[in-house]
Amino acid sequence: MPLLPKRPSSARILEALERVVPWRADAAPREIATGVLRYTDPRRASQPIPPFPAFIVEPDPAAPIATPPASAATQPRFASIGKQYQVAHLSVEVGTDLYGTGEVAGPLCRNGRRTTCWNTDAFGYSEESPSLYQSHPYVLGVRRDCSAFGGICCTTYPTEIDLSAGIRFRTRSPLPAPIVVIERPSPQDVVSTLAELTGFMPLPPRWALGYHQCRYSYEPDTRVQEIADGFRSRNLPCDVIWMDIDYMHGFRCFTFDPEKFAQPAELNTYLHDRGFKAIWMIDPGIKKDPGYHAHDQMVEGNHFVRTAKGEPYVGPVWPGDCLFPDFTRASVREWWGSLYDDYINTGIDGVWNDMNEPAVFNEQNDSAVVPAARTMPKDNQHDADAELGGPGDHARYHNVYGVQMVRGTRDAIQRINPDKRPFVLTRAGFLGSQRYAATWTGDNLSDWNHLRWSVSMALNLGLSGQPLVGPDIGGFGDEATPELFARWMGIGCLLPFARGHTIKESGDHEPWSFGERTEHVSRLALERRYRLMPYLYTLAREASTTGAPIVRPVFFLNPADPKLRAIDDAFLLGSDVLVRCALDESPEIRSFTPEGFWPEFEPTHTSNAQASERDADLPALHLRPCSIVPMGPLMQHTGEKPLDPLTLLVTLDEHNAAQGTIYRDSGEGFAYREGDSLLATYSASRTGNTVTIERARSDGSLPEHTHGLHVQVRTHDGKYAEANGRDGETLTLELSH
Repeated sequence: MPLLPKRPSSARILEALERVVPWRADAAPREIATGVLRYTDPRRASQPIPPFPAFIVEPDPAAPIATPPASAATQPRFASIGKQYQVAHLSVEVGTDLYGTGEVAGPLCRNGRRTTCWNTDAFGYSEESPSLYQSHPYVLGVRRDCSAFGGICCTTYPTEIDLSAGIRFRTRSPLPAPIVVIERPSPQDVVSTLAELTGFMPLPPRWALGYHQCRYSYEPDTRVQEIADGFRSRNLPCDVIWMDIDYMHGFRCFTFDPEKFAQPAELNTYLHDRGFKAIWMIDPGIKKDPGYHAHDQMVEGNHFVRTAKGEPYVGPVWPGDCLFPDFTRASVREWWGSLYDDYINTGIDGVWNDMNEPAVFNEQNDSAVVPAARTMPKDNQHDADAELGGPGDHARYHNVYGVQMVRGTRDAIQRINPDKRPFVLTRAGFLGSQRYAATWTGDNLSDWNHLRWSVSMALNLGLSGQPLVGPDIGGFGDEATPELFARWMGIGCLLPFARGHTIKESGDHEPWSFGERTEHVSRLALERRYRLMPYLYTLAREASTTGAPIVRPVFFLNPADPKLRAIDDAFLLGSDVLVRCALDESPEIRSFTPEGFWPEFEPTHTSNAQASERDADLPALHLRPCSIVPMGPLMQHTGEKPLDPLTLLVTLDEHNAAQGTIYRDSGEGFAYREGDSLLATYSASRTGNTVTIERARSDGSLPEHTHGLHVQVRTHDGKYAEANGRDGETLTLELSH
């Protein structure tokens, strides 16, 4: 049986009352997009529907009335207890599997589980934790016939998602909480429609797909330099070094410690000269300290969140007593952005917004819907803009506080560096936050459970609209063992966002800190990622234009196959690479093996003859039949050298054909929006023992430079070939055994 979070007695009482109160249905839902219906509780039909910040365009309240589908399975029913407690229920057909719900620990398949949408500082979480750092009031359902639906509860108020008997959204809100239902023929189509509603991930700079190294904290600046030099001297590929909170002067945001980080611009230059980018942390809490510029501007401009009595809210975080910006106002976000001007101009390349649930060290909330959590009181007041719904309490705006913070941060970075793509990482998020920031799975632990959940959490966040995600590789809390760290590097380097990170109290957690064996495995894992960079970048572009997750559940291969529905020790990297993992102490890979011809390959090897020679601590990688997967040369960072030669891994299916694409642009800036890019489609065909590879189509106007092409061909009948040529020219190969 699934583990369910312990529930307060008030929740159990209200759940019992649900069995006896009358239930209602909306007989006239609105069709807000083709095949997307919005249902509203008839009892609240006279109330205006509030804005839902997850949507990029607020649905027209006068959208056409639609006829509910003949099947009652996705027609929500509504009930209420008192003035605020609302429940919506969707029944599910037998054989339906449920996914999504955002950031949740535990297995991929969520049937029988509960989670609460209430952004929570949840250090060391488990699968029994009722809430984590992000809130996605959304469920993906995949029926037995592989058709699919998505259910969205359109409220920012605290909401419980209960999947123990169908789908039940419970929320405590004085405002209507409509249910939007997406009906599509496949789960892939549901995820694509979700992105159309909530926004696409912006294309990140290519360097953001490299490996990132972080610690709470690297200090002083000379230690940061040592870490950078350690990667380069050991030939361990890495693109980014991160600065955690200890670089600040007394934890005051937008300041630098005058002794430990006296020359931040010089440090950033040191990193840039060695091929690294620098990302620095900023929290929302502004130290209550007259004379500190951010504090004084905040007070002068009345930019803070207020208590229920209208006074500035003060809560303790790392600096001590802090004021908190009211990011629900555009004017506050603009002021917040102004604080970044001098800060970014020291050479900072990206910003990490942490603690933005917001986390506060002395507050508790405990109710039928809101679990215990360190944050500000629910009756604090936000003077929100009409765009978000107007003034309201913190219970309403808590879950979008972090999103509005990173919105302001991203806008500022873009304004300061208009020719560069912003990179922002956020801990807190809400449905739609992929429009502004990447994310990670929060403060995990160095244990095998958290390694296992790394895969399922990345998959469910991808299914919930957030493609650029990964865990703290090696685990944030506690001490990793050499075996755990090596295995985690192997898996984490194949997830969309790859960053090693650890807590202050742990020992060193760099790839070379655990002995020669772990360093060797880590090097191989990093080299895999960097050789696959052309493929990863192509997948990032696909996510930014279609909403397709970068990592995908295995059931995407055949959603009608029930045997694939609960697999979470394997995943698809894009559509063409299958990753099979060992997620416990044994290095033996026992996960799903696909039917048909899925040859194993090893990206770190340059010869077809070495294709399946894999280190035992690394996941097994397999190529989809009928695919062409691009790879590049090994690099120590993504900007080290051009893509020369381009390697194409060609896997012919039983019809002796294959096809694949590669996307290229400068890796930075926005010229690609004007067509300064290249989306090349390659095709392969076989006649007898002769295989022909050609570029079948090219879209875009990126100036081309002649570069080498290396092709490796595998066939379903056990033959192979490899040859060199020039990209853009037709290449012919002769197969051999």
